[in-house]
Amino acid sequence: MVNDPDPSASPVAGFGRELATYRKARGWSQRRLAERIGCSPSLVGHIEAGSRNPQLDFAEACDRVFALPDGDHFVRLHRRVRQAPSGPEWFRRWLEEIEPGATVLRIWAPFLIPGLLQTENYARAVFLGRFSMPEEQVEEQVATRMRRQEALNPNNPPELRVLMDEWVLNRPIGDRKVMHEQLSHLAAVAARRRVTVQLVPYDTACTDGLSSAFVIAELADAPTTVSVDSAGRGEVSAEPDLVMSILDRYDRLNTEAYRPGESLQMIKEAVERWKPTA
Repeated sequence: MVNDPDPSASPVAGFGRELATYRKARGWSQRRLAERIGCSPSLVGHIEAGSRNPQLDFAEACDRVFALPDGDHFVRLHRRVRQAPSGPEWFRRWLEEIEPGATVLRIWAPFLIPGLLQTENYARAVFLGRFSMPEEQVEEQVATRMRRQEALNPNNPPELRVLMDEWVLNRPIGDRKVMHEQLSHLAAVAARRRVTVQLVPYDTACTDGLSSAFVIAELADAPTTVSVDSAGRGEVSAEPDLVMSILDRYDRLNTEAYRPGESLQMIKEAVERWKPTA
């Protein structure tokens, strides 16, 4: 009898392990399983190794091929994959452990509306523009980003302080409808209690924010932790020297920012500029 999936394994790794276990129990090669499912052997190999997320049609085909007593074994495993935060381990740790427990979040966003404030269509346009990302992963990333925003909706949301480069209001992501919807949402969020959104002039002499976006999370029962983006891989750290360096960058940018009321008015003006034409 095949054991239940290891609960400590990631959902993607658990799916791959189960697939390999049932395949080997049948005495099939990856090529033979691929022929029965109607896919490439390399796809089976990648999914078993946990390096590719299985799609729903793949899970359904596995249930048909293996004809297990419960009927939807692999579909249920796929549901776990869909519900789990996607991305590298460092980012999953941020999503699962750090951000949901923050009492204060300070965000610097030099290039895009930050993920916590993105609409679904804006987020989709962002991911579609990453040409290195397979299209099949776009909707998974969008769903993860939308689930991430649940941190702002509980009865006691964190205090959110957002600094954004002024040029973010002018950078076209998607079409005019996407931008109008996004900036309308940003204006509504910026007007909430416990939320402060400030724009930093695009021509500021302060260059501390040009290297990367970052988020600073203050936690009630753990050290302040930062998430720093980069072109390669991001970093999550509570190392004191790095945290102090990022806090210093935030403070320097904050001194250059427009006041919250001015920023909100600029956002509302941008909403009008991006109204779709008739």
